[in-house]
Amino acid sequence: MLGPALVLVAYLLGSISFGLVAARRRGIDLRSVGSGNIGATNVGRALGKRTGAVVLLLDALKGALPALAARLLLPGQAPWIAGVAAAAVVGHLFPIWHGFRGGKGVATTAGVMLAVVPIAGALMAITYVALKKLTKRSSVGSLAGTVVALAATAVASSAPWPDPPSTRPAWIAMAAAIAVLVFARHTSNIRRLLRGEELES
Repeated sequence: MLGPALVLVAYLLGSISFGLVAARRRGIDLRSVGSGNIGATNVGRALGKRTGAVVLLLDALKGALPALAARLLLPGQAPWIAGVAAAAVVGHLFPIWHGFRGGKGVATTAGVMLAVVPIAGALMAITYVALKKLTKRSSVGSLAGTVVALAATAVASSAPWPDPPSTRPAWIAMAAAIAVLVFARHTSNIRRLLRGEELES
């Protein structure tokens, strides 16, 4: 029963929208500012880059901590670990505490990947930072970073260290499912990018 319990905890923790909490403390409706998204990028626009950075860190941690706990408490149970990690991202995307209207899930995904497939998480973060700086658009870094994380997971999961190759199906399925969700949440960004109308970050 520990596996299902950790999945539930991960979802509930992921459902805490730190951007909304920070904005409400200052009397700001984050959904009516900038892109209307509740993630760190829009928090930076509304509340300043420092607050945006804090929200980014917290959103990443709410993905990393449940995944790390699952690794510790469910050794050798890759499907459950992957389920816990994915649940944290789903919580961010569809938060029960905030009417199931969540963010884009990129920071939480990075936290999850750093905990489960560290090299994939690191490459995702590097790709995000590099392309955001190059294009001045967070969505470009987010989408590219998600693709890089999935590709890196597929390659790294076949290595004998740090996890046995038997974990490969679970890690790849997790990364693929999360990638689909992240891309689905970026549909409007993709349309704006294609029209050349995407906001700078």
